[in-house]
Amino acid sequence: MSAPVSEGYVDYRGYRTWYRVVGDRASGAVPLLALHGGPGSTHNYFRPLERFGDERPVVLYDQIGCGSSDRPQDIEWSVAVFREEVDAVRSQLGLERIHLLGTSWGGMLALEHVLSGATGIVSLVLSSTLASVDDWAAEQKRLRDRLPADVIATLDRNERDGTYDDPEYEHAMEAYFDRHFYRGPKPRAELEDMNAGKATDVYRAMQGPNEWTVTGALRGWDVRDRLGEIDLPTLVIRGRHDMCTDAIAATLVERIRDSREVVLEHSSHTPVLEETDRYVEAVSDFCLSVSGGGRIRTSVG
Repeated sequence: MSAPVSEGYVDYRGYRTWYRVVGDRASGAVPLLALHGGPGSTHNYFRPLERFGDERPVVLYDQIGCGSSDRPQDIEWSVAVFREEVDAVRSQLGLERIHLLGTSWGGMLALEHVLSGATGIVSLVLSSTLASVDDWAAEQKRLRDRLPADVIATLDRNERDGTYDDPEYEHAMEAYFDRHFYRGPKPRAELEDMNAGKATDVYRAMQGPNEWTVTGALRGWDVRDRLGEIDLPTLVIRGRHDMCTDAIAATLVERIRDSREVVLEHSSHTPVLEETDRYVEAVSDFCLSVSGGGRIRTSVG
């Protein structure tokens, strides 16, 4: 028997945030709420997480501005917009206790939610994510500069000219993504659907033109000094070839006291697609191992 599925919309700032729940909300199992990356990407590459539906409800949603959610043109994009949207999703769907998973930008958003003092979070899964956008940009620049010389020359030329939409630039960027975002077979339906629903305008407003040039609202974002406030069982999971490099992940693992790390050897930034069985098993085992709830320390001493 397949897990029940329900879809609908949460009202947020007078707009609609689309959501999908897979699993029986009446089962009593603590739901898994998953926050997708981007900003401006969609939930689609989380499709394998729906396997959890027989174990616990899985709640996915498209953040405002992308996918099946409304795309307002009168919002000034900021971290606060998306942090408050998490609150709205939890409140309107009655998600009083959750396992919280965020990948990439979604992991940043998960950290924001936790550090805002949110309650009812049983565990935290930080998937291919970061605590400092400056550290992230520096590491992406390092990865970029290890690409083939002709690719680097193309990136340099277009970045100097500001021609980020030039097909030549987009083609060169594929070399970076093929190494560090997704290393599996193509075409991949989840990624095709994500690309069809993504919002480049939101990405550029929040991040900038690429991963190593931060000109948007995320410029200067840094919660490294607050990681010690987190008193939750935390899983840091990533791929060996990830944009989330050893140095980026080490900051999370070393500064969050109750953390553990899983590295998937054949994956990059989307291990949920690249090594699905291992990823799902690791997250499932982690959630099942956690009992009770966690809390945010009110002081650090």
